[in-house]
Amino acid sequence: MKKRNIILIIVTGAIILAAGVVALIKWNEAAGNTYNSEYNIEDTAAINKIFIADKQDNMVTLTRNSASSWTIDGQYPASQPMVDLLLKTLKDMRKRSDVNRNAVPNVIKDIAAHGIKVEIYQEGGDKYVFYVGRETQDMMASYMLREGEKTPSIVHIPGFRGFLTPRFVSDPIKWRSHRIVDLDVNNIARIELEIPSSPNESFAVVHEGDDFHFELLKSHTRVARFDTVRVAQMLSAFKNLNFDEFASIVPNTFADSCVSGAPRTVLRITDTKGETHVLKTYIKYDNPADMEIMQDQELYDAFDINRLYAILDQKDTVLIQYYVFDNILQPASYFLGAPQSSFAK
Repeated sequence: MKKRNIILIIVTGAIILAAGVVALIKWNEAAGNTYNSEYNIEDTAAINKIFIADKQDNMVTLTRNSASSWTIDGQYPASQPMVDLLLKTLKDMRKRSDVNRNAVPNVIKDIAAHGIKVEIYQEGGDKYVFYVGRETQDMMASYMLREGEKTPSIVHIPGFRGFLTPRFVSDPIKWRSHRIVDLDVNNIARIELEIPSSPNESFAVVHEGDDFHFELLKSHTRVARFDTVRVAQMLSAFKNLNFDEFASIVPNTFADSCVSGAPRTVLRITDTKGETHVLKTYIKYDNPADMEIMQDQELYDAFDINRLYAILDQKDTVLIQYYVFDNILQPASYFLGAPQSSFAK
């Protein structure tokens, strides 16, 4: 009798243990793959590529180079703040609920017509594909549909007031970094500012040993005495120097009319590795079409007081702010002790 009870206890214990192991395995699987249960991707550090495309034939591929460096379409540096926001979104977003059964056909139809396709690739070969739709009626979530599923979900970030669709950007140019250079003073080899309309005001600041010297470009002569504080302020401005935005937001006819003539200034930035960036600046007029009816264009002063055009490295037309470049785009006389000039404007 006692032997039979012992066997019964052992069998019962084995069944309970087996049931517990199965439950633990299922729980671990659910916890390990939060994408399947909550729509988010927990291990964003393992993501090495992201592809985003919309129905207007815009598409972009973001590729990770390092923990803090991504490339757009294998060509341009990506904006790290935008990448960080997208990765945070992928990690924080959660499935709020399924779409109401009666609304499913309309939501699927809208996603098919206007949705954004997102492909996420991770180290090890894992791939996640889903489609991002429009915002929900309460503006607090977005409709999403995972590839292979028939029912869309309502996805949000708990605690965030807003919807997620705008974070999945498919236009490549909006992903591009706005950085021109990011140079400490010690990494600057030469700064040269050419002023075509005033050759006598063109100058260069050259790194020599542990110091810098100031020279006038037209005469190729060094200046013995210059305002070291103003030069130091100018050199420090090349740390994290950015342009405002790409000029693609401006009609081409406006931009073309502004940059058709000689540049206002030509800025050449050379680092200690020998890499040079060239920035040509042009006045940005409030209404470039008015230039066509002006008899004397030299008297035309109705220009944008906040920003000007620039062509960076002969490739991109961008907009830069006077405020950011105020210590840089000054004539030689300013660095030789003259009062602050308005030449750059």
